[in-house]
Amino acid sequence: MSFVSIVIGSKSDYEVMKEAANTLEKFGIKYELIITSAHRSPERTSEYIKEAEQKGAKVFIAAAGMAAHLAGAVAAHTTKPVLGVPMSGLNLASMDSVFSTLQMPSGIPVATLAIGKAGAVNAAILAVQILALNDEKLAKTLLEDRKAQEEKLINDSLSVEVRI
Repeated sequence: MSFVSIVIGSKSDYEVMKEAANTLEKFGIKYELIITSAHRSPERTSEYIKEAEQKGAKVFIAAAGMAAHLAGAVAAHTTKPVLGVPMSGLNLASMDSVFSTLQMPSGIPVATLAIGKAGAVNAAILAVQILALNDEKLAKTLLEDRKAQEEKLINDSLSVEVRI
């Protein structure tokens, strides 16, 4: 069974990252979600990554705030794609989580998405796009979703448009 693993650094990240879970559900993608920390539970993190890979994880989405570099810790233990979502916070106006996710050494990539909810949704969609590389039905569903977004935008515009 293949699935996407969502790994969050603390319970406070859940409200944002449930958007990733909701997006995966919308596309019919199975997922796991756990709380683990690069710094407070490094052994748990390492063990989970190995366990998830053995069970069929194809993509990891990792989210943490402050300078907690969970995405990098996940990437250190897998060759599967790792999608990092920086969490917003008070310290350094979220830039600490952005830089800790973005600044990876050569050879250990982490794809860094937007901060917060937009990043959570986009990480899930990017995971779906990765899975769709080998799944024509999923690729078609992605295309249909994109068309639905366009139709919604046009309908929203029609409801407020003023033209000469």
